[in-house]
Amino acid sequence: MTAHRLLAPRWLATGGAVLLAGVLGVALLLQNGGSACAAPPSSAEHKGKATFYDLAGTQGNCSTKPPADDLYVALGKSEYSGAAACGSYLDVTGPKGKVRVKVFDSCPECAVGHLDLSRTAFKKIGKEIDGIIPITYRAVPNAPAPGPLSITFVEGTSQYYWAITIDNHSNPIKSVQAKGPGGGLRSAGLKDYNVWIIDGRMGNGPFQVRMTDIYGKTITAKNIKLRPQQKQTTSVRFATGTAAQADANAAPKPAKKATPKPSKPSSSPSASATSVAPPLLDPTEAAPDQTDVALAAAEPAVKAASCG
Repeated sequence: MTAHRLLAPRWLATGGAVLLAGVLGVALLLQNGGSACAAPPSSAEHKGKATFYDLAGTQGNCSTKPPADDLYVALGKSEYSGAAACGSYLDVTGPKGKVRVKVFDSCPECAVGHLDLSRTAFKKIGKEIDGIIPITYRAVPNAPAPGPLSITFVEGTSQYYWAITIDNHSNPIKSVQAKGPGGGLRSAGLKDYNVWIIDGRMGNGPFQVRMTDIYGKTITAKNIKLRPQQKQTTSVRFATGTAAQADANAAPKPAKKATPKPSKPSSSPSASATSVAPPLLDPTEAAPDQTDVALAAAEPAVKAASCG
């Protein structure tokens, strides 16, 4: 299952030197052997280059439809990481500004640090005529999603073959488990076209689907019915905010100055205590809860199911 792509000026960059600074994630071991593959981009800032392309068809290699705002990115094999990066978000900064894009597709010929953006996204941060632009980029932990997490059983799913796509999860998903009535949890494997599969009898449902993201947060979607090719919107999400809430915070209020209180005279001199206001949150992101903050700060390694 591969994406249909129309190649744009990306071909100019093929074989060129990749502009990199710093380490791009940690090396991971595949579950089936000793080969190493790279993780999805971390929230540390990375340097690279960007090109653009036009999608031919209705979906990318992540097996989901393009986001409504048409702001998406295709990653090279290492950073795509066997579909582990699908559905996550990157903040990309170019000569003209910054744009937030969803990981939606793979770019087999792109080296590490080479992002292939949608034309719409590229034009927000660079001149289309340039074709290739220098960029910096980083992953966005707990990025606000446009809605609750959704689950769709793919075509061909049955009581004997359990296969789903997951969307609007925002954080990369590390593991998926599911169970039907009277059964125990079974682990699903991730394919490089972003479908989680349990090959064997799971029954007709309804199912509970337990998902854990790369930061260790676990959520469970309940009452998921066996309805192939019908998107089911759940009531759960990894991120704590919404895109609308993030927009509402776009103009942060300045921190209030602390009002000094009169102090009693002291017989011995002492250093004056200074009240420091807490730092403002990034206005483009919704405020995570304290658990999410601690998890995001940990930046654990992601164990990819496959590198394709």
